[in-house]
Amino acid sequence: MGDTLTFAQLRIQRVDGGARLKLFVRVVDLGSYSKAAAELGIGQPAATKQVSRMEAHLGARLLHRSTQGVTPTEIGLLYYDKCKLIAHHVDEASSVAALLQTQIQGALRINTSVAFGRRVLAPLVLQFMRMNPQVQVDLNCEDRYVNMVEQGVDVAIRMGRLADSTLGSRFLGLNPWVVVASPDYLKRCGTPQSPHDLADHQALIYSTVQGDARWHFGDAVGQTQSVAVRGQLRSNNLSSLMEAARLGFGVAALPQYVAYPSMANGSLVSVLDTWQLPQQDIHAVFPSPRMVPAKVTQFIAWLQGQFGSLWWRKV
Repeated sequence: MGDTLTFAQLRIQRVDGGARLKLFVRVVDLGSYSKAAAELGIGQPAATKQVSRMEAHLGARLLHRSTQGVTPTEIGLLYYDKCKLIAHHVDEASSVAALLQTQIQGALRINTSVAFGRRVLAPLVLQFMRMNPQVQVDLNCEDRYVNMVEQGVDVAIRMGRLADSTLGSRFLGLNPWVVVASPDYLKRCGTPQSPHDLADHQALIYSTVQGDARWHFGDAVGQTQSVAVRGQLRSNNLSSLMEAARLGFGVAALPQYVAYPSMANGSLVSVLDTWQLPQQDIHAVFPSPRMVPAKVTQFIAWLQGQFGSLWWRKV
């Protein structure tokens, strides 16, 4: 082998090449295996073995060992110059990565359902952006399940029980539901007094949750009732069901955040107030529970303060 090194010979080895490269640089800088090993927190035999592996991999002697210390060979000196430059770039890249991991900046991709995104999350995201102007948000609202890893999503806001998975999650609050109808509908068809009375009413059925065409109720003393409902309209879009209820087409089970504005202006009224539909857990979900970027942890921490008592009246 001549005195020049090929690019392939200069490459950092796959697993521990970065640490081995740094060790070699410090051995040359300090002229001592023992000093370099102590600085890096390893034993001298381990340090000697690592450099020997580098020499075997390259097929060249890098260091002269003598009683006076350690000095680089001609090839070793060339290798040292390149390694020192690479080590500098590695440290610089690590610093950038650490900075991005601890600062609230960069792109934040968020996913949630259409109704929740439009009515609840979008205004909260805008507030977060105002407080953190270096964050660029990509808010995607759709009702289908999204694979977060494949789609590159940083945070998803999901309702209901979470499936077991490797995803990280944080509980945000509860999403209560209410049964509503228009005053005109109740005047024409009567007001249900118990869940079983719903069997005689036109139900506006949300086809995604609440058991589809069977609604489940509980009261304050632990009694439960389950009733099969029927009606002319079935939809996976909450806004469509709310509008149908406002126009007097029937009785709808809606999240409070969807129904409350219409209840506040009188176009919808709640019924069966002594009975409750199941509440849904609201979770912030992220791709991995380990090494979560600051922009994600801070966004979630801020959201956790937004879903307290009667939160749907404040959005």
